[in-house]
Amino acid sequence: MSLEDKLSGWTGPSSSTEQDKQDRTERMIRQAIDAHEPFNDCSLKVFAKGSYANNTNVRADSDVDIAVECTECRYWGESEKGNHPSCGSYKGIWTPEKLRAELLSAMNTKFPGQVDSSGSTAIQITSNSARVDADVVPCFSYRYYMNHGSRDGTKIFKTDGSSIVNYPVQQKENGTAKNNRTGYAYKKGARLLKRVENAMAQDGTFRELPSFFMECLAYNCPDNAFSYPTWTERLRAMLLHIWNNLQGDEPTSGRWLEVSECVFLFHSNQKWTREDGREFAKAAWNYFGFK
Repeated sequence: MSLEDKLSGWTGPSSSTEQDKQDRTERMIRQAIDAHEPFNDCSLKVFAKGSYANNTNVRADSDVDIAVECTECRYWGESEKGNHPSCGSYKGIWTPEKLRAELLSAMNTKFPGQVDSSGSTAIQITSNSARVDADVVPCFSYRYYMNHGSRDGTKIFKTDGSSIVNYPVQQKENGTAKNNRTGYAYKKGARLLKRVENAMAQDGTFRELPSFFMECLAYNCPDNAFSYPTWTERLRAMLLHIWNNLQGDEPTSGRWLEVSECVFLFHSNQKWTREDGREFAKAAWNYFGFK
């Protein structure tokens, strides 16, 4: 098999069999929530997020992320004090602790013996022959107020006392827009970087890095990197851009963003660094013997 054939094959999504398992997993989680009586009086939005929802998942990473967003109340943040309009505080029963507890109860009823709640963020459902692994994430509606306008996301309260704000809608919209601009090559390119990372990690050539980080690296490559006629040339262009633009320390302007474009890609709380990005690019370049 030629290198071009291999790389082209690595741009593909999950197999149809894996896709069926992913869809079944999502459907069963929704059924568990619908059947849980305490949720009858709670307004919830249940939606897939992450690589499964954004169609950037690959065969080696076929798990499903499901967000369960409580919309009974909305948390908020502001870029400057005073941006948030004054309002009363929420007096209802749906606290982060109660939402997680009820969601855990619903999952245990539907998937007895297959639920792991030891993690600080997601409730994990283990796979079987008919399902893939799943992360079920309890969260709340969130709005961030800026000097001009606001943006909506979700807020996750971790069991260790910390919290995370995500912007899944913006991530999906931006990824789709870039995919359309690049003639449907961007998402294939994101899958390609993920497969390259998986292959190098499996071979012991390079350390394992988060799948989402690979997606963000692809997103920060210019659209013209995806315009070359072959995947060999496209991969070279992506790796060169990553290597050249992640040299040195984080700049004060022109910083790279996550796919949502609401969060800087590199900051002190991320699981990765600029060095990880450029060393990945160098390792991948050498892995394929590019000159």
